[in-house]
Order: sequence, then C-alpha cells, then structure tokens
Amino acid sequence: MNLKRLTRGPFLWIVLAVLILSIGASSFLSPQVRRIDTSQGLALLAGGTVEQALIVDGQQRVDLTLSKPYSAGGTDYGTHVQFYYVAPQGPTVVDAVAKADPPQGYNSLNPQSSWWESMLAFVLPLVLIMVAFWWLMSRMQGGGSRVMQFGKSRAKLVSKETPQVTFADVAGVDEAVEELQEIKEFLADPAKFQAVGAKIPKGVLLYGQPGTGKTLLARAVAGEAGVPFYSISGSDFVEMFVGVGASRVRDLFDQAKQNAPAIIFVDEIDAVGRHRGAGLGGGHDEREQTLNQMLVEMDGFDVNANVILIAATNRPDILDPALLRPGRFDRQVSVDAPDLRGRERILRVHAQGKPMAPDVDLAAVAKRTPGFTGADLANVLNEAALLTARSSAQLVGNHQLDEAIDRVIAGPQKRTRLMNDKEKKITAYHEGGHALVAAALRYTDPVTKVTILPRGRALGYTMVMPTEDKYSVTRNELLDQLAYAMGGRVAEEIVFHDPTTGAANDIEKATTTARKMVTQFGMSDRVGAVHLGQESGEVFLGRDVGHQRDYSEDVAGVVDVEVRRLIDAAHDEAYDILSGYRTVLDDLVLQLLEKETLNEAELAQVFAPITKRPPRDVWLSSPDRQVSDVPPVQTAAEKARGNGHAVPQDEAAGVRPEHPAEPVGELPPEGHPES
Repeated sequence: MNLKRLTRGPFLWIVLAVLILSIGASSFLSPQVRRIDTSQGLALLAGGTVEQALIVDGQQRVDLTLSKPYSAGGTDYGTHVQFYYVAPQGPTVVDAVAKADPPQGYNSLNPQSSWWESMLAFVLPLVLIMVAFWWLMSRMQGGGSRVMQFGKSRAKLVSKETPQVTFADVAGVDEAVEELQEIKEFLADPAKFQAVGAKIPKGVLLYGQPGTGKTLLARAVAGEAGVPFYSISGSDFVEMFVGVGASRVRDLFDQAKQNAPAIIFVDEIDAVGRHRGAGLGGGHDEREQTLNQMLVEMDGFDVNANVILIAATNRPDILDPALLRPGRFDRQVSVDAPDLRGRERILRVHAQGKPMAPDVDLAAVAKRTPGFTGADLANVLNEAALLTARSSAQLVGNHQLDEAIDRVIAGPQKRTRLMNDKEKKITAYHEGGHALVAAALRYTDPVTKVTILPRGRALGYTMVMPTEDKYSVTRNELLDQLAYAMGGRVAEEIVFHDPTTGAANDIEKATTTARKMVTQFGMSDRVGAVHLGQESGEVFLGRDVGHQRDYSEDVAGVVDVEVRRLIDAAHDEAYDILSGYRTVLDDLVLQLLEKETLNEAELAQVFAPITKRPPRDVWLSSPDRQVSDVPPVQTAAEKARGNGHAVPQDEAAGVRPEHPAEPVGELPPEGHPES
C-alpha cells in the first residue's frame, strides 16, 4: 500500500528532478574547455605558454592550462584547451609534455569509473524508458490508476445513486417488458422457479431496428431488479493488445458471480459476437478469442449462479450461431417499431415535463407518424419544444408539432434556397402530379400534405399517410405505388414536354419495387411464384456485397421485360389520370404557387371532383386459368393477392422527398393544356 502511494505521489518525480538537476549543474559548473587540433596542442607545448598539463590515458586526451588566452584563425579558445591523439602518437605526446616542463607540473591519469556512476549510466536510461511507457499507458487507459490493468473489466456498475429508469418509463414494447419482468422475478425469487424444475435463463438477446428502445429496456431492468447491474459496450472488450478482450470477459463474469444475483448488459454485442471465420482473408483473431471466452463463460455458468446476461443488437443476422443457441441466449426478444397505440403511449411518456397546448391531440400525432421508432418520436417532441423556445412561445402547439414531424422526416426547411419562377412552377406540377394520381387511385393511402418548399435534399415533397398500421402489401397496392411514383414525371411530360432530372429518385424507387414484384413477390404471370436471385453478403465486407444470380440468361431477359411492362403500365395509368383531370391539376398548381403548402383539408377541396379509378381486372397467377375456376368461398381478388403472404414495406411512413435539388436547365415554353 505504501509503495502504491509512493508511486502515485510526487516522490518519484522529485527524485528524477534532483538527478536531472545534479547532472545539469555538474556540466554547467565545470570550466569550459575548448578543443583544438593535435598540431596546435603540440605547438603550444613547444611555445612555452603551458602552465599545467594533464594526460588522460584512457581517453587519449591532453588537457592544457595556458598562461594567456590562445587565439587562432580568428577564434578565441581561452586559457583551457584540450586535444586528442591516436595511439601511435602517444610517445610523441609524452615527450612533448616532458620537454615543455610546465611550471605547475604535469601528470597522467587513467580514470576508472566508480560503481555508482556505472550503475547510474545503466539504470538512468532504463528508468526514463519505464517512466515514458508508464505515462503513455496512463494516457491510453484514462489515468495512472489504471496502468497495467488492461485485462480488467471496464464495465460500469449501476449504483443506487444513478437516476433510475423503470418499466413505467417504457412504452410501446409490452411483450419485451413482459419478458424482462419475468427475468426480474427470476432474480428476486429463484426458489419459486427452481421448485418446479425451471432453470433460470442464462441470456436474453434484445434485437430490433435502431431507436426502438433496447438500451432503455436494459436501463429499466437495472432500475427494477435491485441487484448489481454491470453495463458495458461490446467495443470495450477489444483493445490494441492481444488477449485483452478475453481477459476482460473473464474479469467481468468473475465480478458478477462474486456479487450474484447480478445482471450483465452488453450493448452492441455484434462488435465481438460476429460470425467466426467470415469474410475474405480469415477472421479477426482478437475478436474471435474474445467471443470464444464469452461462449465458455456463458456455458460454464452454475445453474444456480443467478447471473443473467442481457445483450442488445440491431444485427442479429451476423451473430455467431454458437452464441444464439439455447443454453447461452435462451431468449431472443424482438423489439419492433411501435404500433398506433404504442406510439401514442410513447408520445405521452415523452410529453411529460413539456407544456402542451390544450388543443394538442397526441393520438392524431401518432396517426401521422407510422413507422416511427421511440427515438424518432422523442426527437419529434424535442424538436417541437426547441421550435417553441425559438419562437418565444410558452406552450407546444400543433404548428410546432407539424413542423417537427416534417423536420424529422425530410430535414429542416431551407428558407435561403430561392427558386426562380420556372423552377417553382416545374416543382409545383411535379408534386401536383404525384398528389393527383394518388388521390385518384383506389388502393393508395390518403394524401395529407403537398409542399413546394425546399426541405433537406428535396425541392418539394408529397406526403401520403396510412390510416392504420399495415404489415403486408397487396399487388394492387404495389401497382398503385408504381403509378403514384410516375405521376411527377408524367406531369412534366404533359405540361412541359421536356422532363427534368427531378424524377430520377421516382424512377429508381419504381424500378426497385417492380423488380421485387417480379423476382421476390411472385406477382408476374410469366415468371410465376419463384424467388430469383440471392443476396450474398459477407459479414466483414459489408451487408450486401453483391447479388448472386441463380437463373439463366433467358429468365433474366424475361425479368427485364416484365419490369419494363409494369413501369410502362404505371406510366400509362398516371397519364390517363392526369390527362382526364388536367383542370384539377392546374387548380392544384395555382394554389401551390400561392400558398406553397396545402394540408389535408385544403387538398380535399381541390380533389372533390375526382372519382376513384375502377377496380383492375382480376389477376390470376396463370394465364390459362379462368375466373370461374376460383372457388366461391374465396374471392378472386383475395386469391390473386396471395391470401396472407407477408410482403415487407420498404417505406412505412409513405413520405416521398421527390424532386431532388439538381440543376434543371432552360426549358422551352410550356405546352398548351391537354384535357
């Protein structure tokens, strides 16, 4: 203990400072001796100006003390000089000194270093190197108290003084909360479960998209459990030194078992738990050693150790299978984006402490934010509060919430970006084309906002929002998405007869959707219900390195034809709608140019003359089948849609930041209306 205090205190630095000062003082206090050539020294000896001479045999050096200062070649050497000689010149130098017979005499010296000088010459550089190494390590490890403690765990122990988060602060993930409440009961009363032969789960994996509240759930467990809670990030295990990660894993689990019952939380476990042996050129040895030690520690738990590992990740697909097997992570809890009721509850949780206006309806805000995660909703309310403070208002109102939603979806509004009248008119027709086509289609979501104000990377955008949460998409809805995507391009073609680059993003999204319909969703009668192509992704090279084609050139040609057919059909459908309702389109554009933003109520008045498109012809998976072949228990439309096949939604929020900010160039005069 005393040794630690000596090394931590200033004693070591004081000793080093004294040594350095003594060495420096000895060098400064010694007389200044100038070096001359051997010939000059012999000439001085022969000239009779030498008062005293000293021959240093071990160094083959002669020190001379002169009776008067010596100058040569414009240089003043003073009265103390020295010169060196080589071994063959030794007898000559000795004879010269003897002939000079200095008044104060001459002497020869063969110096021998003392033992402490030899020791100092050996020890001092070693001490300096050790001090430099110690200082560097203290800088790397965050303080001198952590020197040489690379293998110690860097987990943070959540104390009772830490602000507590409980399950009451978590909303929208009821199933995950229920699973973790059971974990809390396991730790509080393990005998209750052991009495019926139940084993305590060794690990719980929380997975889901970013922002859904995985880390918040772990904090809630820490606040509810009342047991030691060790929190660490996956990246904290891996260090620049080999073997440090495995040592830290051992130390962490040893601490937890000594303080059992306890909980270990590893955030972003994919940093060390990635699939072993993946990627080109082999794996990462240090990461794999850390993972191997974690596997051993989890499998080596005592059945009654009462230590539970909770981990969080948004990439469960890249984790090692040995980590996911029962016995290690016994439970895998999905933390998904909240539904409508969950979003409303999350908004109410985050609205606490914020002065809300009386007319604010959080349920309506929840309807306007489909696909938002808990982090997105918290950001919406925080942005609304910031906008309220910026405007020096006292209450958070609907206007601030509306602007906050737009900022989270499409970015802040760019008020300094000024468009000329022609570009503004092009943008208005582009967004008006999207909105009008969406309003006329039968299977699209309602249009809630159209604006031509630049925001983010878009010069304008059209917002469509579903009235309820959806978990699958039908073929007719996908066809409507294609027509809706082509609406902006078609409007430019009809009005200006010279389309711009603003539809590039629309074409890209429409092509991606059409290709998925053909190759993944089985919605082409020529290709059939066959999944074509496999995504080949290497864990350490990126998520999707390439697309592996497992079909022939003939099938590839058919796929391209089918994709083109779907895009052309969507283009023609959008053209029919916009041509038939050209007067409505012109009226919509006039209002957009005047008001710049139209909300749902104003759009409803503009779209009042529009009649929904009639239903499409019944689609059958085989062209040889007839409508009469469909059993009466099920409608042909339900049979055609696949009857329950889940289709992932690529754009849950339904926001289209159309018309990216790209140079448009000069356009010819607008064409005449075609109604």
